[in-house]
Amino acid sequence: MRDPYEVLGVQRNASAAAIKSAYRKLAKKHHPDNNKNDPKAAARFSEVNTANEIVGDEDKRKQFDRGEIDAEGKPRFQGFPGGGAGPRGAPGGGFEQYSFRTGGGPGGPGAGGGAAFEDILNSMFAGAAAGGGRGPRGGRGGSQTFEFDGGGFGAPDLDLNVTMTVSLEEAVKGGEKRVRLPNGKELNVKIPAGVTSGQQIRLKGQGETVQGHRPGDLLIAITIAPHPVFKVDGDDLRVDLPITLYEAVLGGKVRVPVVGGAVELTVPKNTSSGRTFRLKGKGLPKSGGGNGDQFVTTRIMLPDGNDAELEALMQKWRDDHPYNPRSGME
Repeated sequence: MRDPYEVLGVQRNASAAAIKSAYRKLAKKHHPDNNKNDPKAAARFSEVNTANEIVGDEDKRKQFDRGEIDAEGKPRFQGFPGGGAGPRGAPGGGFEQYSFRTGGGPGGPGAGGGAAFEDILNSMFAGAAAGGGRGPRGGRGGSQTFEFDGGGFGAPDLDLNVTMTVSLEEAVKGGEKRVRLPNGKELNVKIPAGVTSGQQIRLKGQGETVQGHRPGDLLIAITIAPHPVFKVDGDDLRVDLPITLYEAVLGGKVRVPVVGGAVELTVPKNTSSGRTFRLKGKGLPKSGGGNGDQFVTTRIMLPDGNDAELEALMQKWRDDHPYNPRSGME
């Protein structure tokens, strides 16, 4: 993952407002819905979101600036209290191995308190070996090596966290989508049908790798892109349906979009703007089975421009049939 300031194109001393403005501009530019023919747009959009999660949050930004977390928000190894930062060459801030000399100098193991030091080492690492370490190995009286694998003391965090934005249709029906990882690797990820925003997909063994440790996992946080027609409300969907003045007065059948198609809705005579109809089972899949509903709200739309004939008709209607829909508000 690149430096989040570099991703957003802002200086390290940029104000919170400048960061927010840069994020909005880039998110709009790289949103997958605006770049349907660009397969790399989703990866850039994910990178922008991850960068904003770091420097767009006041606390995380301070942690990043102090070097406490990396560009993905993971804690950086700070070393032992009062000591150095650990052995060189250990990728990701983790430990590869430690060598302790328990003897071999003049006088043998018993000289200079060597045997007591070995007892101390054995007592220190006995618990760690039982909890995931593999214990000491090596020659007698010379150099002994203690190794720790995933889950033991000092194990590096090898998990990768990325964000994937999917369309509403992909969330409902599932599918396959390509994701680019911070290390440049690309994977085809199967999206389960009925996935929700905020849900996490875990791919075992697809994270970072370090010799001597089990591979980390890939954690994919799902976000559902805003839809131009549907609004998500839990398991339900909401749609504003434009209808004509004559459809509102005379009634009729109109086509209503649903995910993956359209259905016919009967609009009764004298339907006011704002009236809501329920389409049972046309919402999103529920975790326990079945689907939510879709709610359709009518919006009466007048024709564009001035229409002298319509105006004359409304004037006659006003004179012959006056009424006040706001009477209850006075």
